[in-house]
Amino acid sequence: MKTADNKLKVAILGVRGYPYVYSGYETLVKELGERLQQRGVEVTVYCHRSLFRERPDEVNGIKLVYMPSIEQKSLSQLTHSFFSILHACLSDVDVIFVVNSANGPFGLISRLFRKPTAINVDGLEWLRPKWKGMGARYFLWSSKMSTKLFDHIINDAEAMQKIYKEMFACESTVIAYGANPSYSSNPEKIKKWGLEKQGYFLIVGRMVPDNNADLLVKGFIQSNSTRKLVIVGDVPYQDNYASQLKQIKDKRLIFTGYVTDPEELKALFHNCYAYYHGHEFGGTNPSMLKALGYGCAILALNTVFNQEMLQNGKYGWFFEKNTESVKALTEKAEKEEASMSQLRTTSREGLSKKYNWDYVTDQYLEVFRSLKAKKGKR
Repeated sequence: MKTADNKLKVAILGVRGYPYVYSGYETLVKELGERLQQRGVEVTVYCHRSLFRERPDEVNGIKLVYMPSIEQKSLSQLTHSFFSILHACLSDVDVIFVVNSANGPFGLISRLFRKPTAINVDGLEWLRPKWKGMGARYFLWSSKMSTKLFDHIINDAEAMQKIYKEMFACESTVIAYGANPSYSSNPEKIKKWGLEKQGYFLIVGRMVPDNNADLLVKGFIQSNSTRKLVIVGDVPYQDNYASQLKQIKDKRLIFTGYVTDPEELKALFHNCYAYYHGHEFGGTNPSMLKALGYGCAILALNTVFNQEMLQNGKYGWFFEKNTESVKALTEKAEKEEASMSQLRTTSREGLSKKYNWDYVTDQYLEVFRSLKAKKGKR
């Protein structure tokens, strides 16, 4: 049954597309878009034309528009977002929802067309090691422009909201990402890597410096652990950081590369002894949500964002940003098996209401309704 929201039309842009899922943003678009559509909202998602061989006009009730881009690493997403927001402004959508603060300057276009907008600005992109010089300066400027040109700013963590308030004098709404808890998986799925239940520590994430995989690997191999360390992830391009990491020689290390089968990934989470989380500059992190939802014992880098997600140590342990701290916490985890078991038992309790996808959708819907109500009054 359609609700009163059946006349609300929302365009979403800034991702690779739908149902393409690669990053946290694409997961957000999939989970949010499908729930909005089920509630009677007309949802349009803008997709990178080059990534889709087949281009249906609609999938799962979500309308799809395929826009071109300049296919260069630094220009692909920006040019795609530019063309997409122009198209959205010329359409009959009520609200434009943009993800990624890199798209901040394009809020000028929506202002010219008087289209209400919201943007999810994500993390502290200007501090990430992969962005240096002009890249870092652009992200800092574009994040500031997001707060000036978009009607509604969304942060995914309270700590990030505080940072935006202090740096940009910006009022924002905190809406976290959701999680999909799971209690079971096929244990046979991990045997392809010669793994046994609780016989390994786990890292999941792109091999980029701000996820600190090098710190975790080096700290682990200095420890006396007899377990394996499984590193899931890679980068989709030639990269010295990732290459040097994969060349580290230790019989305990297993580099799986990308794991695209969700059932295999779920089994890796479910059966690990503990999960390392080294992500540094984001807010609410999807990999951490998976670890909580899949019942992992979590060992996380001590940041304000990770402290917030793990409720100041209630649902995980913390290490500092040095190999000695990783080594010490690894050996502590090895010795205290009962504590690790307790963390695995209580992990899913850390998924409070704010990490529920239906609640996340309620909050976004409230934002979109309020923006539609202000349409034409800008």
